[in-house]
Amino acid sequence: MYLISELAQKVGLSRSTLLYYEKLGLISSERKANQYRDYSERDFQRIKLLQQLQAGGLTLNECLECLESRINREKLQSRLKVLDDEILQKQKSRDLLASMLGMSSMKEWHQAMDEQAPEAHLDWLEKQGFSEKQSLRLKWLSKDINEHDQYMADFEHVFEGLNRLGVGSVEDTLKALQSIPLRKGTLLEVGCGRGASTLILAKHSQFEITALDNDEYNLCCLKESTEASLIKHKLKTICASMTNMPFDKMQFDVIWSEGSAYIMGVYKALESWKSLLKPGGYMIMSDLVWVSSERSLEAIEFWHENYPNMKTVQQHKNTIEKLGYKIVNTFQSSLKSWNNYLTPLTKKIEMLSTTTVKSKALIDIKKEMIIHQKYLGQYGYQVFVLKIRG
Repeated sequence: MYLISELAQKVGLSRSTLLYYEKLGLISSERKANQYRDYSERDFQRIKLLQQLQAGGLTLNECLECLESRINREKLQSRLKVLDDEILQKQKSRDLLASMLGMSSMKEWHQAMDEQAPEAHLDWLEKQGFSEKQSLRLKWLSKDINEHDQYMADFEHVFEGLNRLGVGSVEDTLKALQSIPLRKGTLLEVGCGRGASTLILAKHSQFEITALDNDEYNLCCLKESTEASLIKHKLKTICASMTNMPFDKMQFDVIWSEGSAYIMGVYKALESWKSLLKPGGYMIMSDLVWVSSERSLEAIEFWHENYPNMKTVQQHKNTIEKLGYKIVNTFQSSLKSWNNYLTPLTKKIEMLSTTTVKSKALIDIKKEMIIHQKYLGQYGYQVFVLKIRG
């Protein structure tokens, strides 16, 4: 026999809990002459059995049901599902903490955050000590805090020596240029890269060009390309962020952005850059869009991961009109523009191996090349030539 204090100590419960169990009928004491409660070995064992059932995630009432009657399998299956869901959530929580400590990849987390809360995600990355340039590259390229430095080093190694960092051609740039009546004035190129389009614009117009990029190496490549030419005098380079450009309102006649507006979001870019244009100014931008209603699942999954905000041409047109622009011309980038980008990159990839590239950068680039080979035509780059209304 056990006094209540002895039983409480033996089962690791409080005196009040045992009194509550007795009120529920789980255990039953005998009153001694001195009014002390005595509990039997049966009471002790029922409590131990109850504790084991509770360890399975059952509520107290469910435990009592199991003790007094046959097991209700339907209830147990329901409870099992709840536990499985809780375990899954706990595992996700554990995986996130482990990845934040550098023990595993954070790629899936970054992708989810960039899709659900892109601006908050970017702000959080900057608070972790990343510059805006690093944060933007992490969002769009490495997608993993713990592998970012090595990934970007490998990525830049893959593109080292290539003139074009994206899709484009002389013909497409001139086609867009010929869509506007201006040939002189002030032109801002946002995200100029290594200057493939910059040089074309400089050679075929009289614009005073300001070429902006957030990568100093790219701007150095552009400067080297202009050293021996006659266009150096009308070109100025600025290393700055496209999200916070150091210019006055209504400073430019034309803003040019081939394949770079997506970095900050096309809608946000068109909205914020608009103030930099003079009245009646022009905006030329291109973006990757869906051009076919028939889309393969593989292509959809790839671009959902790598460009979740990819739109159709019509969706862009709707956005453009809402923002107060008039569409002067729009056309799809030519196959030659794609070949100018893909052919040199393919040759460079063939020269490299996974032994020289330690991160997943080469694997990711190869995967994108395969998607282009199989599904280019379901999507493509669309060039938009716009003019401010009014």
